Amino acid sequence: MGKVVLVTGANKGIGFEVSRQLARAGFTVLLGARDGARGNEAASQLKSEGLDVRFVMADLRHAAECGATLARQIGEEFGQLDALVNNAGIVDQGDGLPSTVTAEAMRNIFETNFFGTVLLTQPLLPLLLAAASANIVNVSSGLGSLETNSDASGPFYHAKLLAYNASKAALNMFTVNLAYELRDTKTKVNSVSPGYVATDMTGHNGMLTVEQGAVEIVRMAQLPEDGPTGGFFSVEGIWPW
Repeated sequence: MGKVVLVTGANKGIGFEVSRQLARAGFTVLLGARDGARGNEAASQLKSEGLDVRFVMADLRHAAECGATLARQIGEEFGQLDALVNNAGIVDQGDGLPSTVTAEAMRNIFETNFFGTVLLTQPLLPLLLAAASANIVNVSSGLGSLETNSDASGPFYHAKLLAYNASKAALNMFTVNLAYELRDTKTKVNSVSPGYVATDMTGHNGMLTVEQGAVEIVRMAQLPEDGPTGGFFSVEGIWPW
């Protein structure tokens, strides 16, 4: 049996390209999205390229229930999960500086970017542990780095979006803690900053293409058994916490 990967937030942007590249690498890709019509359309497009891609419902607004359903479905059909790419994430117009960010924006962003990711991952852990070797990739952001946020000479010093940046910092803490918990297993957990990619989320103002943004995520999803765990990486190498 070939390897199976679940990619969340995969109907467009980086997640869609990650799905394409991992399918080309031989994975059966479970393309997760919260919108059934868009998810099916995206999966159909990749299927038309001759790739083994299947839409699954992955709505992080209802992550615990969705994760339990996915765990049952994946367990019944495949018995294991070789990789999980936690790519789904949102921004909110109410985000901004500490003095102006809205409570609604903070709740919305954390609900998906942090709480949803944690709660979706939890029921999938037994399937990841059932694989010969597995990888969890949490798609973070350079803006989730405390060092990057405090570096006055850096290119993103003025990108102060409290809710988004804090949600990605929290996601990085999830990476560190889960990697610790799984340290004696063959399941590795890492964060990846894809860079400033031109997607809907960035208003297509990013400097990188989705193909470039997907590279490090795809590499980390295929780490060998002796690969690193508990780290924060970008295509340039280790990213500062």
